[in-house]
Amino acid sequence: MQKSLKDYFFIAIKGLAMGAADVVPGVSGGTIAFISGIYEELIETINKLDLGFFKAWKKEGFKSAWNSYNLSFLLALFCGIAISILSLAKIIKWLLFNQPLLLWAFFFGLVLASIIYIGKQITSWNIKTIIPLLIASVLSYFITIVEPIASPDSNLYLLFCGFIAIIAMILPGVSGAFILLLLGAYQTFIDILNQLRDGIFKFDLDLLWNAIVKVLIIAVGAVLGLKLFSKALNWMFKNHKNTTLALLTGFMIGSLNKLWPWKKVLSWRLNSHQEKVPLLEKSIFPDQYKNDPQIMMVIIFIIIGFLLIFSLERIAAQKGK
Repeated sequence: MQKSLKDYFFIAIKGLAMGAADVVPGVSGGTIAFISGIYEELIETINKLDLGFFKAWKKEGFKSAWNSYNLSFLLALFCGIAISILSLAKIIKWLLFNQPLLLWAFFFGLVLASIIYIGKQITSWNIKTIIPLLIASVLSYFITIVEPIASPDSNLYLLFCGFIAIIAMILPGVSGAFILLLLGAYQTFIDILNQLRDGIFKFDLDLLWNAIVKVLIIAVGAVLGLKLFSKALNWMFKNHKNTTLALLTGFMIGSLNKLWPWKKVLSWRLNSHQEKVPLLEKSIFPDQYKNDPQIMMVIIFIIIGFLLIFSLERIAAQKGK
């Protein structure tokens, strides 16, 4: 079905939300894509994209090839993601430093509702869905408690990180930013984004060129990861949808540990501004939290996040009628 300009505007808005989520370790842009109703189209479009585009361009013309490969959808979505990462990321990071309990509470409610939303789409509960759900839950939980490792800051490693992180970013329940943190490359990626932003706004060509080279290296890894993983995920959706949905639900269940608002810091790291921020944390009960636990406000923001997904689901259901 042909999309209107209004449709592409809302796709860009969803891209903004995905970009903002991907900046936060523990929150998956793939989750946002799924609950906003564009996940399967995203995976299928990426899977379809190949060098055949140029053949179609030569044979049928650019416009026909562009429409055939659904590139307007990708352009709108990735423009939203890019704008978000370069701008809204600052707001998200400010909230992480100044209102972490309320931010994590909001995302906790959002993912909690998403688990219910995705789980309801599983049409048959049996051994083929329960076992993948349990395995994915345990694996995702394990990822949230693994201590991040230090890694060399090299172009080859950036390529590898781009490959791994993009897979996590499009997989609901697994945070690309958190995977980067585990790989020891989160600070490096944030530094590159800051260099890119500063190079653009300060007209520093040397800084801009250095950032662009690193972004291109990461992009190559990301494209490879997208193509390989999207093909497998697209096949799973078409042939084993219930099992795939169970896996995604499990990943999201396990990720709740990372999103639990009340944490005890076990170790620290320095961010791109040489500020001391948590590296490894442990989920605790509110009464064990050393500062004001803000229990009532946390509950309110969990409910807000939950109701946001509930509202999106209702809107999507009405639109589909």
